Amino acid sequence: MRPSRLRLLSRIVSLSIAACVALVVASAIGRAEDRPEAKLPEKPFRVLVFSATGWYRHPEIPRTNGWLVRLGREQGYAVDVTETPGDLTADRLAAYRVLVLNNANELGKILDDPQKKAVEDWSRHGGGIVGLHAALVHQIGWPWLSQLGGADFDSDSDFARARLVVDPAAKDHPAVSGQGDEFWYSADWHNHDRSVSGKKGFQVLMRLDESSYEPVRAYFKERGGKAMGKDHPTAWVHEAGPEGGRFFYTELGHDLRSLDTEFGRRHVGAAMRWAAGE
Repeated sequence: MRPSRLRLLSRIVSLSIAACVALVVASAIGRAEDRPEAKLPEKPFRVLVFSATGWYRHPEIPRTNGWLVRLGREQGYAVDVTETPGDLTADRLAAYRVLVLNNANELGKILDDPQKKAVEDWSRHGGGIVGLHAALVHQIGWPWLSQLGGADFDSDSDFARARLVVDPAAKDHPAVSGQGDEFWYSADWHNHDRSVSGKKGFQVLMRLDESSYEPVRAYFKERGGKAMGKDHPTAWVHEAGPEGGRFFYTELGHDLRSLDTEFGRRHVGAAMRWAAGE
């Protein structure tokens, strides 16, 4: 056989082998694409922090906003911040699974009816709200939020170390799990005008032992401020069903001293995930 014909035959055989290999690889790729495990992971949920105020403005709000952004980055969810009431629209809220009220008090004074309705509708359709510290201060001007939160403000303490008792029924909730039956913690503590204990849909996570600190600071004692006594919830959740959605409240958050600790980061991070439905 001539050398030229040998070279041609060799080229044909090589091309045939390459074609067979390509066919096998393509078939394998096709089968891999059909497998469920080949799906990409879901995107991280998004959180919108709203920190406008209608009454007293905590000077630490901007620093807390920054801390919330960093916490989200560390724990794997995205955080945006706004103080513009006009951002609370149906279209804007649709991008978020959680709305954080960072000391956003007396919202009935600064939100108009369409903005309130947008938040209410968003919550009823699966959105979760996390309230930090003064988020339940002077909210009676917005009846829906007042009922969702379950309590309002009476007075507060100075920054103080106090004994916290975890509710036995809530010991496995991620926001308090691992803390044991009781522990000591430092913060500015609120006294509420009523307790949410026993209210339908509410679950208290932890309570303050008022014998372990001075619950009413001098400023409010002079103005008739009252302690809550033996039943002093300091963090709770509310699953209000179709009329309300999910709500998480914690007294932590007056400033970063009560947030930027091992427990504070775990507590607030768990609140975000619970509110997001995870």
